[in-house]
Amino acid sequence: MDNSRESVEFLLRAWPSIIRECRAALGSELYYQAVIYHNLRQVGVPLLQMGMNVKMQIDKPVSRLFKRLDLKKHEDYRGGFEPIPDVALFSPRVSANWRRRKNDVTLSSLLLAIEVKASERANSRLLPGEVTGDIKKLAAHRDEAKHRGGDFYPVMMVIDTAPLLKEQMTKYSFDLARQSAEELSVGFLYLSPETEFDSVSEHLEGPHEGRLALLAPTNAKSPQRSPGAPS
Repeated sequence: MDNSRESVEFLLRAWPSIIRECRAALGSELYYQAVIYHNLRQVGVPLLQMGMNVKMQIDKPVSRLFKRLDLKKHEDYRGGFEPIPDVALFSPRVSANWRRRKNDVTLSSLLLAIEVKASERANSRLLPGEVTGDIKKLAAHRDEAKHRGGDFYPVMMVIDTAPLLKEQMTKYSFDLARQSAEELSVGFLYLSPETEFDSVSEHLEGPHEGRLALLAPTNAKSPQRSPGAPS
């Protein structure tokens, strides 16, 4: 696995089994991250090129979001921001070492980063700000990588499999999240008990210059309503 396009092809190959297994059992966000990791390994992502919850300290951030988040910290700890993607796929250059001390290498060799949100709270549902907040962080993380000569494909994955409709995202929240991902050129994968949505496949089919096209298509559609879809 040498480039972002190949990493996305692996993700799309794993997506059907991720859907099946996330619908089959209810768990925490961390459990679904493990399901995603397992299924990516099953379709052939090399063990030595994939990590979970990888800490990537970015010193002297240039993106407005990371600068603002850095300023929220105590002044003794300012000077950088540390994104921690839930699942990260790397080029062979990472050399099977994504420890915190290797932050320069992990950022420059990153091919694909996935953030996961899950509907796991009792009597509550995912709010749009929770999802769009992660989408904005993914976009800022990509901007930081590009500023330093790297690039990667960011993906927001929402596991909205709560069996009760009142604990699933509303259609309004879903549409806001999808629109935010489209505007910021972040891949968006969503599944509920009976509905799924995938903008990543359309991104993969776009024009590219040696890597995956990052411009989101303008014709992405919301999933059709069903008993398990956002309401």
